[in-house]
Amino acid sequence: MEAGGGPNRGGEAFATRANSLGRGLGQGWRLGLGLRGAGALREALARTCAGWIAQETHERRFFLWSPVFFGLGALAYFAADREPALAPAAFAAGLLALAALRARAAGRVWLMRACAAGAFLFAGFACATMRTAMVEAPALERATATRATAYVESVDMRPGGARLHLRIVEMEGVAPERTPERVRVSLRGAPDFEAGATIRAALRLSPPPRASEPAGYDFSRDAYFRRIGAVGSVLSRVEIAPPAQVPLDARLIAWIDRGRNALTARIVASIGGTQGAVAASLVTGKRGLIPEETNETLRAAGIYHVVSISGLHMVLAAGMFMWSVRALLACAPAIALRFPIKKWAAATAMVGAVAYDLFSGAEVATERAMVMMLVILGAVLFDRPAISMRNLAIAALFVLAREPSTLLGPSFQMSFAAVAAMIALFEKGLSNRVFLREAPPGAFERVALAMVATTLVAGLSTEPFASYHFHRVSAYGLVGNALALPLVEFIVMPAAAVGVVASAFGLDAPVWRLMGFGVDAMLQAADFVARLPGAVQHVPAFGPGALALMTLGLLWLTLWRSAMRWFGLAFAIVGGALALDAPRPDLIADARGSTVAFRGVDGKLVALNGQANPFALAQWLAADADPRTPRNLGVAQNGLAQNGAAQARCDAQGCVGRLPDGRSLALVLRLSALAEDCGRADVLVTPLRAREICAGAACQPALLMDAAHFAARGATHAFVAPEGGFSLRTVREPGLDRPWTRAPRATLPANAAGSGSLDEEGGLDRDEDAFAREERAPDLRD
Repeated sequence: MEAGGGPNRGGEAFATRANSLGRGLGQGWRLGLGLRGAGALREALARTCAGWIAQETHERRFFLWSPVFFGLGALAYFAADREPALAPAAFAAGLLALAALRARAAGRVWLMRACAAGAFLFAGFACATMRTAMVEAPALERATATRATAYVESVDMRPGGARLHLRIVEMEGVAPERTPERVRVSLRGAPDFEAGATIRAALRLSPPPRASEPAGYDFSRDAYFRRIGAVGSVLSRVEIAPPAQVPLDARLIAWIDRGRNALTARIVASIGGTQGAVAASLVTGKRGLIPEETNETLRAAGIYHVVSISGLHMVLAAGMFMWSVRALLACAPAIALRFPIKKWAAATAMVGAVAYDLFSGAEVATERAMVMMLVILGAVLFDRPAISMRNLAIAALFVLAREPSTLLGPSFQMSFAAVAAMIALFEKGLSNRVFLREAPPGAFERVALAMVATTLVAGLSTEPFASYHFHRVSAYGLVGNALALPLVEFIVMPAAAVGVVASAFGLDAPVWRLMGFGVDAMLQAADFVARLPGAVQHVPAFGPGALALMTLGLLWLTLWRSAMRWFGLAFAIVGGALALDAPRPDLIADARGSTVAFRGVDGKLVALNGQANPFALAQWLAADADPRTPRNLGVAQNGLAQNGAAQARCDAQGCVGRLPDGRSLALVLRLSALAEDCGRADVLVTPLRAREICAGAACQPALLMDAAHFAARGATHAFVAPEGGFSLRTVREPGLDRPWTRAPRATLPANAAGSGSLDEEGGLDRDEDAFAREERAPDLRD
């Protein structure tokens, strides 16, 4: 509704615009086609389209596309093969914004919208460029062992140890200008220090690992935007060093982390076991203590999203602040009757929402929920109605402007997709039919129907992203959510809110135990659903083009209100068809060329030296919709492939196999076997430098991938072309040089006779696989 207009005036304006636009389009149709009497069908179609556009204009839906164009600009930035300059994008954004304002003043609506869309697109590009420059920090170029003095920013407990985020103060053997600002390391055993301590220890560090396959998860990019310059492990006993002088933000992060860990320990001690670990994650966001078996059960049941602090948690936190302050002020009539205590309570709740976001780790889903809550509470302050979809658009703009890189991750995509779908569902009138009527007979059934409908819609909206990133879907997610969400909403989370308040007085232990009963029931429901036949369905990997079409379909269905939204189904169907028809690689090599998988005669992957990189192998199997694990797939030394087909054999020198078309494949791990395999293998893969040696062989491999190849291009997919050659798809295309994946500049190390573990930088820390594996844990929808 337009500002200042009542319902009648708004309806009249809407009808006037629809009729005039319909007449204009009808006349344009006849003139453009040069037809006499365009006919009733064309006239009706023109009027229908005009009515749709007028309805969208009347309901101000075009603004909702602003974060879409902003995100497209950010995507364009990340698609560049070199670092672009900031000035051209910023200048274009400002110029188009000015043009949009001038077009608006002149009444040229469509020109204004086109210029505004361009302004948002270039603004997204400029914000991504600026954010990359702001977070730039040194990163290690090769694996190293060193002693370092560091300030502990956070301690995340894990079964059997801890994960530390360290702010480096001093690092031996590394120049100050090349010393990483932050590193992330694993520590065996429970630490005897907490966040805020300054420690000194020997560390084994590696550069952040790159993607294990083309279009796969790139930890190095995420690490860059977190200013993490290395990952690794602690090698020695940790010594407590004199307090170091660190920036204020590091001290603030450590102070918050101490509070989170203290509350986590309190909850775990009160409840105990897996239930305590899950309950603590719901309150503090610390998920490290949850056993991996429990994580898999929650994912299989489709309810892993409950441990991601987001909408429900934020509503309860802000609601608790607002209700408490307003109830307290209402006890003083002299204040309640003279001052706007509702607005005071809303302002307090806004501060509480921001505090809770910081306390819980400020993840993407939490930030989205916080921004939406701030907009709603801000509407209370200014006596304005809060429009949910507009709130979501504002939240998306805020998150993208602050962290453009989150657009590429599953947390942003799934969180916003689920909430957009649920808001769109309720905008279509479900909320009026279910909640805004007086409670007649059957109200419980209608509420139950609303829960089922929202769960179904949210699940459908997130499946494309879950399939793309994790290659799996939960077949019974609807059942899992129907069983678990009532427990979470009516027992677990209310107890969590009361427990947080009671912890300030030391009276929280009974409340946590009550919460534990609800969590235990939720886990039992999840276990029941996860054990159902076919609970997890594996989905083959597909390309970003198919995902883009399905995303466009979702946006079209949710952002428009008129009947033209149904055209979004066409985009979604075409995207789904492309996803089903995606080609599968015939040969896969990891980023260092030490592990290879090829497609056997039965169509399944056969691994060569799979135990050298089990994490990459697990990712390949998932992308191939193969339910097997690296343990029952890897090739044993001097043995056959364990899948029962004699298609591969390994020894200490390397592995050999045979492609379905009969050509031979060799993975060479030792220099002593390189010359021989160069002359007899049709396809040769090695982490060693091989081109000079193979150049002297009598026969040349049809495809050679050696240390130089992996240094320049990283992990590789090879596809057998119809004419018998190979087409390659790699993580790093030639010429790519971005801050988080620099083009190789250093000279490759000389071959070592006993070396079988060289990566593109000349060294490898296997702990990097463990870090990447943890980062792959999906943060599902709200």
